[in-house]
Amino acid sequence: MPTRVVILGAAGRDFHNFNVLYRDDPAYEVIAFTATQIPDIAGRKYPPELAGRQYPQGIPIRPEEDLERLITEHGVDLVVFSYSDVSHEHVMHLAARAVATGAAYHLPGGETMLKSSKPVVSVTAARTGSGKSQTSRKIRGIVVGSGKSAAAIRHPMPYGNLVKQRLQRFETFADLDLAEATIEEREEYEPYLRDGAVIFAGADYAAILAAAEAEADIILWDGGNNDTPFIAPDIDICVLDPHRAGHELRYWPGEANLRRANVIVINKVDSAKAEDIETLRRNVAAANPAATVIEAESVVRPEDPTAIEGKRVLVVEDGPTTTHGGMGFGAGLIAAKRYGAAEIVDPRKYAVGSIATMFETYGHLADVLPAMGYGEKQRHELRETIHAAAEDADLIVIGTPIDLARVLELEVPSVRVFYDLEEVRGPTLSEVLAPILK
Repeated sequence: MPTRVVILGAAGRDFHNFNVLYRDDPAYEVIAFTATQIPDIAGRKYPPELAGRQYPQGIPIRPEEDLERLITEHGVDLVVFSYSDVSHEHVMHLAARAVATGAAYHLPGGETMLKSSKPVVSVTAARTGSGKSQTSRKIRGIVVGSGKSAAAIRHPMPYGNLVKQRLQRFETFADLDLAEATIEEREEYEPYLRDGAVIFAGADYAAILAAAEAEADIILWDGGNNDTPFIAPDIDICVLDPHRAGHELRYWPGEANLRRANVIVINKVDSAKAEDIETLRRNVAAANPAATVIEAESVVRPEDPTAIEGKRVLVVEDGPTTTHGGMGFGAGLIAAKRYGAAEIVDPRKYAVGSIATMFETYGHLADVLPAMGYGEKQRHELRETIHAAAEDADLIVIGTPIDLARVLELEVPSVRVFYDLEEVRGPTLSEVLAPILK
């Protein structure tokens, strides 16, 4: 009788682990995925077109709170943890629930990494919002500047039709429109497209990797949250955030990234406290003394700095960073304060629908509005919240990496904030990449 499995996930790592470890192995029977973190995932199915011949009906996706019932009703033998950016305590509470109900508990490791025929640079982090994407974009620029081609592969965000999202290749903004990309997806893809790059994503990373290898000299893995790479890296880079010093030893799988990486980037040293930067230095030295350490600034650039001075502003920030990433601010709030905003408008009293619920869930938020937009209804509620708050604000400061005013068709004055990585201490990324650029 096959080993019966439940995979705990959030519509990303869980699907990859299934594809690599269980899809074609008759020794296992996956009973269900569970879902958390992402709205409107539970109740769907992982479709039979992706699940393979052993699952002609597909695989149901159930709420995580159903874990004990699934174990009991289906005689589940093994529970596989497959999502990211949660505390070590959270991981072990789920382990306790699984073991108490009679199942074993598993954290997959390097066996889930695909092997590439091309050199691979991976960029991971200790927490979401540490600066992976700006680091990845900098790396891509160095690769292209050396005369080689690069293809970026992004961690999955398959929130829509999973069959259509099996293999996605984005080269233009029109590609995003055709794919009906969510705000969260656009936040990751648009900066690459703005730089003239091609980026791949989807649900089946064996197919995605093959497509990227067919048109690039070097593969760049741009991870999501603080997840481990899906592709085995030749150069393994982990980005740390001193604004959350200590989290690199308390969150899964960020600590694994810290301990495994051969290059550590301590980012945001221009805006963090000196004592927090020093804490990171000590923790890196203790956990991974062999790593090469780079310290970098996250340079914040409003498109019009003079527009902010003296204004009452509503700050809109990257959603994942400020919600489950635990940050109470981002580039937008830094820019608003640095460039002389007279007042930061509290968005909470204007929030409607799921945006209001989000503020209840993430009680640490007060000065910023996360750009949540996992579906059309939530995008509408975000737009409604912004317009309501704009009655008490002179300007919207947009710290997300995308042109949010275009996506939401905002009818209020706004200014975008960009941010880029600049190395200030230690070797440069060019020096780190030299072995694969020869």
